[in-house]
Amino acid sequence: MQLPPVGQLRWQAPQAPAVNASAIQLATDQPPLCPQSGGAKLPEVYGFNSALGDEDCLYLNVYAPPGAKDLPVLLWIHGGGYGMFGAIYDPSDWINTSDNGFIAVMIQYRLGAFGFLASEDVHDHGATNAGLLDMRFALKWVQDHIGQFGGDPTNVTVGGESSGAGGAMYQALAYGGRENHLFNNIIAASPYSPPVYKYDDIVPTKHYQEFARLAGCSDESGSSKSAVFDCLVKADTDKLQYASGNVSTSGAWGTFAFLPVIDGDFIQELPSKQLLRKKVSGKRILSGNNANDGVPLSPPYINSTEGFLDYVKSTFPRLPLFETAILLDIYGTKGSNPENDGPRYDTLGDQGPTALNQSEMATGLQQTVFDIFAETTFSCPSYWLADAFSGHYAKESWKYQYSVTPAYHGADLTAYFSVGADTPTRGFMHAFQKIWSNFIIHNTPVIAVKDAKAGCENATVPEDDDGLISWPVWDEAFPVLMSLNTTGGSLVLDQVTDLLSYWHREDPGVVNAFKLANADSWEGGRGGRCAFWRSIGPHVPQ
Repeated sequence: MQLPPVGQLRWQAPQAPAVNASAIQLATDQPPLCPQSGGAKLPEVYGFNSALGDEDCLYLNVYAPPGAKDLPVLLWIHGGGYGMFGAIYDPSDWINTSDNGFIAVMIQYRLGAFGFLASEDVHDHGATNAGLLDMRFALKWVQDHIGQFGGDPTNVTVGGESSGAGGAMYQALAYGGRENHLFNNIIAASPYSPPVYKYDDIVPTKHYQEFARLAGCSDESGSSKSAVFDCLVKADTDKLQYASGNVSTSGAWGTFAFLPVIDGDFIQELPSKQLLRKKVSGKRILSGNNANDGVPLSPPYINSTEGFLDYVKSTFPRLPLFETAILLDIYGTKGSNPENDGPRYDTLGDQGPTALNQSEMATGLQQTVFDIFAETTFSCPSYWLADAFSGHYAKESWKYQYSVTPAYHGADLTAYFSVGADTPTRGFMHAFQKIWSNFIIHNTPVIAVKDAKAGCENATVPEDDDGLISWPVWDEAFPVLMSLNTTGGSLVLDQVTDLLSYWHREDPGVVNAFKLANADSWEGGRGGRCAFWRSIGPHVPQ
């Protein structure tokens, strides 16, 4: 797809190969993974671990059914905190569920310090947000070449999960949201939106300096800043990969060091601010979050009021005291049980206990921590994206929540890539894949009732009179979301670590249970809490 971003091309905008290859090249193996920079403090069993990769990793996979002609295209951006993973998922089962109705392009982009190193030095001598530029380059590649695979370049959906959904969000925000020719639709599954700093802010600059020091390029002699950058460009890849992984894993629980920044060009302002102004590219969005997105990237060891307050102060150090007081009030922490020792079960969302202090993952203040992280980082950005595509004659949005237990962050991947897990059930996978496929192919997630029920007459789904499910477009004044869940069957306990366990449902007897709900009052007033986070966006910052 691109020239290898090595040597003089490190931290530069992507460039096309000098010569187009005319000979047939076998594409029978997965591309090498980009260097992997893990998440901080996470147990090894979670899989967020640093590892050596190959800087020559900017490849993509195209999955096209036989005889494809003018088919809609999905360009998929993988997740992983902008530091991990790659184009490893196979969408073939999903494409089959769609009756071979679309082509999928699975891309890779530079990760960790290789894709998201930022400082005044990088800005002046290279390219900040190189990983986002790689995604943009892939979208342009689709415009130029997907027709040769039977795809329609005028009918492109850009989608992703977690940081992949965050990357899709940034493609909509790119250059002030003024470019509208690369894609029509967006699928954003739990869009990852961690704090966003200006490229020369103290936080990215500190990470840059520590990265340079570990790579043997620290500026201790008082030489020019460009000398440090030049040293990094020439440095051995193993040293750079070690430095990137080390810095990335040295922060607070679940954080990643190298992230998108405001560069004044590709990203021009805080996402929450630009989304509020509805300055976005594209025509439609299907925006979602998971019921328990706070797990596993937020700390699971909060068992006291003091520990909870320390978490709030360390996670949001720029909040003034009065905003911290409002936060504690709207999350109902006064008098809350600090211990995680209550019976654990998933909430209904629209009645009874709420995610503020109850889930199958935790109770009390521990669950409040999970909910705060989930809302600031995933759920509220999902709401804001839906808002940004609403109230405009040429744009539409739909909102959903993936509620299938255990619904931790990333659990939904098994639903659309059918990776062999025993949850969710095949019936749910069928319905969920149909929803996404219909959005890609027909520009709406509204599917037939028979597909939503997946052959189980006792499944419950909201129905219209025309044999389709009922799913209104998102309206800021009366926002409605679709909760996608299952019920029945047998509950099976999974013990991952001493601090993480959950239940999942297994057949026989599991059926789909979809319902519409008021998104503002969902989970005890999530809409209001998201409005609070948007109002204090500059202090998060997001």
